[in-house]
Amino acid sequence: MSWVKRNLYFLFSSLVALVLLGLAGYYFYSNWSLNNSNLEKLNTAYGLLDQLIKSNPRDEHVDNILTAQQQLTNVVALIEKEKKFFLRVAPIPDSTNGVITKDEFASALRRTIDDLGHAAAAASVTLPPKYNFSFQAQRDLTVFVEGSLPPLATQLGEIKAVCNVLFQAKINSLDNLRRERVSADDARGPQSDYLETTSVTGPMAVLTPYEVSFHCFSPELAGVLAGFAGDPHGFIVQAVNVESAAQAQAGSDVLGGPGYAGMAPAAAPATKGGLPVLLDEKQLKVTLVLQVTKLLQKN
Repeated sequence: MSWVKRNLYFLFSSLVALVLLGLAGYYFYSNWSLNNSNLEKLNTAYGLLDQLIKSNPRDEHVDNILTAQQQLTNVVALIEKEKKFFLRVAPIPDSTNGVITKDEFASALRRTIDDLGHAAAAASVTLPPKYNFSFQAQRDLTVFVEGSLPPLATQLGEIKAVCNVLFQAKINSLDNLRRERVSADDARGPQSDYLETTSVTGPMAVLTPYEVSFHCFSPELAGVLAGFAGDPHGFIVQAVNVESAAQAQAGSDVLGGPGYAGMAPAAAPATKGGLPVLLDEKQLKVTLVLQVTKLLQKN
């Protein structure tokens, strides 16, 4: 009992961290399943809609036109209902006519990088020195490769949305962000800014990959997973690698996956009462592989 009294704050903090991580894990997986279910519903609905449009009903005993209209109304209503889970992330800049000038993008890029730096500082999140959030190749450009501005603006908006989730969870440090190459200018940037994978276009949506690495403790990791699970912009966490920050520094193997809590037994010095600390919160290095789901516009 005396050990409990002396370590009451630590014990309470550990229990809270474990509960938060457990809840976040449940929330993340339940919402991940919900996103997949919603995407399947959308695929089914669009498939039925396509069948209705192409069909040529000829049953003389049934009002086929009325039936088709009713079914079409139901399908469209289902599609609209599921879209709320896959809201569009606004590009930066977000042009109303779809045309982005080089001056508009250059200004928006520098402003957004500065804004993200200030947001990180306000949340006490440490950044690498002079960090450009994977846009080092474009940071000081005034002329861009033709056709590259729309995809770059889309990526800039999506990376800002990713950072908002991380900063709201108050991670300790953002180590790196990686995105796919969408411009010839990206060939001149540091390789650490880019993924080898690319976007995949399906019948319903475009899936765009990102990877983010950061340091945090287990409560912050819980906040990150809950943040992405609850975000309405179609973020899907594909993979989670978690390792002890100290072991990562030493180049050790990855400790665990999505279910790893980051709480490890510690050979800590004994307290005055002679009892060792059984649980010691360790800083974690986390790598998340994300996809942004962007619904295709159907005519």
